[in-house]
Amino acid sequence: MLKFIKYSFFDLVRSYWTIIYFLFYAIVSSAILYFSADMTKSIVSIMNIVIVLIPLVSIIFGTIYYYNSREFTELLLAQPVKRSSLILGQYGGLALSLSLSFIAGLSIPFLAAGILGSEHFLDFLLILLTGTCLSFSMSAIAYMTALRHENKILGFGISLFIWFFLAVIYDGLILLLLVLFREYPTDSLAIIMTLLNPIDLSRVTIMLGLDISALMGYTGAVFLKFFGTIKGIPISILSMLIWIALPAFLMVRIANKKDF
Repeated sequence: MLKFIKYSFFDLVRSYWTIIYFLFYAIVSSAILYFSADMTKSIVSIMNIVIVLIPLVSIIFGTIYYYNSREFTELLLAQPVKRSSLILGQYGGLALSLSLSFIAGLSIPFLAAGILGSEHFLDFLLILLTGTCLSFSMSAIAYMTALRHENKILGFGISLFIWFFLAVIYDGLILLLLVLFREYPTDSLAIIMTLLNPIDLSRVTIMLGLDISALMGYTGAVFLKFFGTIKGIPISILSMLIWIALPAFLMVRIANKKDF
């Protein structure tokens, strides 16, 4: 599996799109830092980009990468190679390359701006951790979807719908449910629904670290009230790790049953 991770990683690091992904974060973060003198505002602005762009890029790039390498995957599976090692190796290389591009593109401008000596250094590390978890989680969902559907157009469409549902529609559903059940205690419902969405979970985690109650929204405020900042952040990170492990497990299970 480590050999497959190494091959996929170095293959993707040299990719044209991976370099563009790195340059995008480097340019955008540099521009935000240049036009904003407040480090907190810069981090919040980066957060808004991270929680939308990383899931979109990860799920699209992951789906495309699987379909483009499907023939090579079938060729390797004709050899005495475990399916789980191959699929996890390809997925690991994909997620690592995306995470490295994100971390490098974001870190270079912030390090140049003196984030190491800033009081917001831990908040910045939290954004890097959250973005990395999102990259691994959404890449696993992309691979799981692509493995499930042979048709490229169908698989790509489902992947885009998953991102659109989690990033846009899901918040509207939460708001609708909270309005419909406004006469009942809805704190537990808000927390559960937040934990069931990795994008919302990432947003709340960063907000808990920044401790900006005005930008948290209802779900973030309930999360803070219920767990508190000290307990809330570890619980959020643990939930994001589950969002990595569960899709990866389902991905391997689908691959083991799939007729390549």
